[in-house]
Order: sequence, then C-alpha cells, then structure tokens
Amino acid sequence: MREDYVHGYSEREAIRLVDQAETLSPLLHYDTSFPEGSLVLEAGCGVGAQTIHLARNSPQAEITSVDISKPSLTHAKALMGREGISNVQFQTADIMELPFADETFDHVFICFVLEHLPDPVGALKSLKRVLKSEGSITVIEGDHGSCYFHPETKEAINAWQCMIKAQKELNCNPLMGRELYPLLSEAGFKEVKIDPRVVYVDSSKGELVDGFIKKTIIAMVEGVKDQAIGSGLITPETWDKGIQDLHMTAEPSGTFFYNFFKGTAKK
Repeated sequence: MREDYVHGYSEREAIRLVDQAETLSPLLHYDTSFPEGSLVLEAGCGVGAQTIHLARNSPQAEITSVDISKPSLTHAKALMGREGISNVQFQTADIMELPFADETFDHVFICFVLEHLPDPVGALKSLKRVLKSEGSITVIEGDHGSCYFHPETKEAINAWQCMIKAQKELNCNPLMGRELYPLLSEAGFKEVKIDPRVVYVDSSKGELVDGFIKKTIIAMVEGVKDQAIGSGLITPETWDKGIQDLHMTAEPSGTFFYNFFKGTAKK
C-alpha cells in the first residue's frame, strides 16, 4: 500500500474527512452494522473519520482499524478518545501485507481506499485472506465521473478535472465506484451486491449545501491546488475562477449531484 495521498495529510484534510463522514453518515451508514462479539477489520482507517460511525453503529463488535500512516493513526486514536469510543484498537499495517492469520475476521470494512491503490484487486484478495469463511466485506467508493452541477462553467469543470487528473498521475482511479462489481468478482468474492447512493443538493437542503458542497466537495478540490498548478494542469487564474464558480453551486440558484457506490459480498 502506498503512503502518498493525493489530498495530503494536513490538519485541514483531516477536518475535511471528518466533516465528510459526518455529513454522509445517514446516506452511507444507515445499514452498516455488525453483530455483537464479531471481529471487524477496518482497512485504511486514516484519521478515523469512518471509524466513529462503525463503532457507534456496532458498539458490541470488536473493531481493529489499520492504516499505513502513523500520523493518521495518532489522529484517529485522539478522535476516539474525544468521542469516548472504546471498542476500537488501532494498528499500523499495510493492506497488501496484513499481519493477521488467515480467516481472522468475521467482517471487513473498507471505505474510500481502493481508489488510491494501484492494485485494488490485490488489496481485495489480501483482505479476503484474513476473512473467515462466509464472512462479509463492505466496500464504499465514490465516482468523480458521476458529478454534475449547476451552474456549470468551463472553469469549474477544469478545476474539477484537475482533481481527477491529479489522482491519475498517482496511478489511482477516481472512477472507482463504477468498477466495484467487477473488482469484487475478480477478487473471488461471491454474492456481490452494489447499491448506488445518490447525493443531490439544492438550496432547500441547507445541511448538505454546507456539509457536502462546501466542506466535502470544494474542500476536496482545493486540496490539489498546488499539484494542479505546479504540474501545469491549469493556470492560477483559471483555478481561482473555477473554485469561485464551484462556490456558485452552493448559492440559492445552484445544485449539485454525485453518486457513491456501496458494495457488499461474501467470501
């Protein structure tokens, strides 16, 4: 697993990830829960943004959350402490070389991670190895190609495309969501089911205007500014205009659409 991450490891990015998880929890996690006493592996937990919701939804499960980034794990541990969550243990680990015996866990959860890996099938096979027979895996990914917004200007589209191109330059897949079914099938999982989770925002949905458009989407795009301008993907002037225009989607006359994908399967 790689340690480079297109959005970086800044405190601002950590805040964005927690804001995103809180905003999207009703959409992505209303049906995420694990039975009492089950052993759950969260792969690529990052700063613990999703961990909070896993732990809250399954307070009697034993969750092991792993990540390759030690600073991220430090942040995650502190976050769990502030939230009073005690059913999670953290461990430094590479998804591609998990330090667990075969068939250790009842369930595996991985969210917004495969898109950043050059070998997602290899990662899924590694996770499958530590999953018990008939155990389940839950995978959540976005798809940056599913984004539509109004008003739509060429500068806003250019800024959005910069994020997609920046990920591709790192050999990542910003369109991962649409590929979950074939990837899980190729990795050998069975009973694969994919459920699209649509986010549509207009001015009547104030919490999503702030939490999704401003704190999740625009903040995510802004995170690749230096890389986009530095690599010549966009000029500073076009970038500034594009970000300004993306903010117009959060105005009363604006709208925003995005599609996440949640997949479940069994070993």
